Amino acid sequence: MHPTLKTMLFAAPMLVGAQAFAADRTLCEPQTYEMALRYQQQSAEIMALQLQTYRFATERFKEKVKTLPAPEKAAVVLDLDETVIDNTPLLMHDVKNCHDYTAWDTWSGWEKSGKPALIPGAKAFLEEVDRQHVAIYYVSDRTQANKQATLNTLKSLGLPQVSDASVLLDTDSKEVRRQSILKTHRIIMLFGDSLPDFAAQFKNKESTQSQRKRVSASAEHFGDDWMVLPNAAYGAWSKAPLNGE
Repeated sequence: MHPTLKTMLFAAPMLVGAQAFAADRTLCEPQTYEMALRYQQQSAEIMALQLQTYRFATERFKEKVKTLPAPEKAAVVLDLDETVIDNTPLLMHDVKNCHDYTAWDTWSGWEKSGKPALIPGAKAFLEEVDRQHVAIYYVSDRTQANKQATLNTLKSLGLPQVSDASVLLDTDSKEVRRQSILKTHRIIMLFGDSLPDFAAQFKNKESTQSQRKRVSASAEHFGDDWMVLPNAAYGAWSKAPLNGE
């Protein structure tokens, strides 16, 4: 057999396989999220980071409470999704069905009937806050239309201080909602998986480079009154270009 013909015959199955793979990637682009979701949902490292964050937060909280003249006038503010509760089952369900969950068109149904789990360490921390008579506010961009369903979910998970007044959903910006809390309470700690959970200066539509500069400028807050939970599943960073040589 001619060497060139032999090479072509040998290469043909590889080309067909590569083309099929490329076509499959085109047909089901959401499957590219699978590695990040596997890490977020299944890795022991994520669990360790979550426990570590809440353990350290508990220590910082206890230190702060000692200096409060009136604990009942202080507040801890937390985001919900991927900060207090784990919604990765919905995300994996969408990926398995070749659906891009970042369109968020399946989210309303999940708010109504989904069964999220607790982020490890979150409930124990919140129970400590409650024992110290410090107010808890859950500030989330879950929809106001499904508020009762969210309240029911949080109560079913046994979280403390869940009420219509303490769960502030997507009516105004998170900054506006934080300012409403500040009218009656001093916010001593903030928790979230996204930088806008902490301050208005962080904008989701900014480049990651700009956000990293803002993080550097606010470094004194992280680990003190701002506690960041890891979320590899979604975020403003997901479309950022990668650097390489």
